[in-house]
Amino acid sequence: MRVDFTPDPELFPFQSRFYESSVGRVHYIDEGSGIPILLLHGNPTWSFLYRKIVPRLQDAFRCIAVDYPGFGLSDRPDGYGYTPDEHARVIGELVDHLDLDGFLLMIQDWGGPIGFDIATKRADRVRGIVHGNTWFWPVDTLMFKIFPRVMSTRFMQRQILEKNFFVERLMPRSMVHQLSPAEMDHYRRAQPTPEARGGVAEFPRQILKAEPLFARLEEDVPRLLGAKPVVFVWGMKDRAFRPKQVLPKARAAFTDNEVVELHDASHYIQEDAPEAIAGAIRKRFM
Repeated sequence: MRVDFTPDPELFPFQSRFYESSVGRVHYIDEGSGIPILLLHGNPTWSFLYRKIVPRLQDAFRCIAVDYPGFGLSDRPDGYGYTPDEHARVIGELVDHLDLDGFLLMIQDWGGPIGFDIATKRADRVRGIVHGNTWFWPVDTLMFKIFPRVMSTRFMQRQILEKNFFVERLMPRSMVHQLSPAEMDHYRRAQPTPEARGGVAEFPRQILKAEPLFARLEEDVPRLLGAKPVVFVWGMKDRAFRPKQVLPKARAAFTDNEVVELHDASHYIQEDAPEAIAGAIRKRFM
């Protein structure tokens, strides 16, 4: 299944590119030149999330923002499970296809476990990490144990699939700055039907189901990536990835790290603080 949607060039002024992966067509943008930076999204977003960051970096960075299968303009493949393991395998194929070496990785939300799975398998090619509000270990807080169970109920799965719950309800509550109607429309049109939202519905279920992946990453991230330079860009108003609870554990995995606190940002930091994020990346890695 493919989503029939062409983004507004005023809002998304980038050339859409497509890679024929092992499971179907994957959409991405590849803008600018210089240090490669792989920009990974979470749920229920897509490469549109990075539209305000790419223009602030592309004079010195080669910005590659992707859509996982089931998200944005990528295919919804038959028989695909929409697990983080599968996403990492498919986007890893793209990383290898583009022959990325000495690349930076920017992660947020589900981009964390997916990105770290990609990076730990290519650690010698990773230059550094831009670490947003995310995690890479088995869930260890009450909220993160309750959330996937609630979202996995039959009622909430219907809300996600039929009412587009993540886009219509959770996203607005997880930002400080309100999106314009046109911007909201781009998130809606990237998940236009219940059939197109399978990946969005599966992600919360995977918080618990993907525990073997998280257990492996908890060991592999500090072991294989712990010496890489890292800049944390953290939304301090995020009620899911609370800075006092999550940030210290994330920082402990890396010996060479610094933190940029985004005081006027919640969970979707790319929407709330694109200028500060781009500035932190330029300062740390240029």
